[in-house]
Amino acid sequence: MSAGLFGLLDDVAALAKLAAASVDDIGAAAGRASLKSAGVVVDDTAVTPQYVHGVTAERELPIIKRIALGSLRNKLFLILPAILLLSQFADWLITPLLMLGATYLCFEGAEKLWEALHRHKGEENPHAPATEAEPPSEDTVVSGAVRTDFILSAEIMVIALNEVSSEPFVSRALILVAVAIGITILVYGAVGLIVKMDDVGLHLAERSSAAAQKVGRGLVKGMPILLKVLSVVGVAAMLWVGGHILLVGTDDLGWHAPYELVHHLEEEVHHAVSGVGGVLGWLTNTAASAVVGVLVGAVVVTVLHLVPRRGGHGAHG
Repeated sequence: MSAGLFGLLDDVAALAKLAAASVDDIGAAAGRASLKSAGVVVDDTAVTPQYVHGVTAERELPIIKRIALGSLRNKLFLILPAILLLSQFADWLITPLLMLGATYLCFEGAEKLWEALHRHKGEENPHAPATEAEPPSEDTVVSGAVRTDFILSAEIMVIALNEVSSEPFVSRALILVAVAIGITILVYGAVGLIVKMDDVGLHLAERSSAAAQKVGRGLVKGMPILLKVLSVVGVAAMLWVGGHILLVGTDDLGWHAPYELVHHLEEEVHHAVSGVGGVLGWLTNTAASAVVGVLVGAVVVTVLHLVPRRGGHGAHG
């Protein structure tokens, strides 16, 4: 009986080792998948702070928390089941769906550019009627942020899926769950730190140390500038990511000319300049993707805003 008991314990120990190895494998694969999506993670981090710009200090973290929870729900309960099912039964649908999401990103970015230009023109016209626009409600801010995050989250998850597509279904699902949770914590933890740095600056400015006071005052003065810069970067990121997804998607679907043109330009710049050619080539690809994003977004903005408006004028005339 004791021999049987020791045999059972050996089997349990072997299973425990196998489980630990599986956990290590899943963790390593999740890390690799997350690194592959690092570019989109940076974009996501840059986009989000604009949604709390102008919000009272005490509501900044609660709003970020609501957006983070919405993002995690998107990843775990909508995106993850969908891409797992699609990858298993209809992988040909993933690219068209990503391109549809990319078009929405281009529209969001182009619309923000349009609003900025329109607002700038209104400020330059001294005869324009003065109107006070009411700030959007917190629910509106959160829902808009979660909608935009959905597209970026889908791109992150699909990139991660591509890295682990050869894994068995269960391992694939566990790896993507780890990616979803880890990426969400990383992005919104960074966003929380960014938007609260001015509070940290105020705390340091009240310290007795002259060095701490200097750093604190620098943070307080610098954070509004940083948030404005991040707002601009966020818009640029939406246009860049959206345009890049469209370029890659059209190439995957068989229309190779746009992607090959951009790739050719990137290679030319890469090989033309020694030392920093790789960086300049990447910038060339990024700029071309952003141009595609602006053009596609402008078309969608025109269709959704200008055409209905003209129709309305015609009806009144």
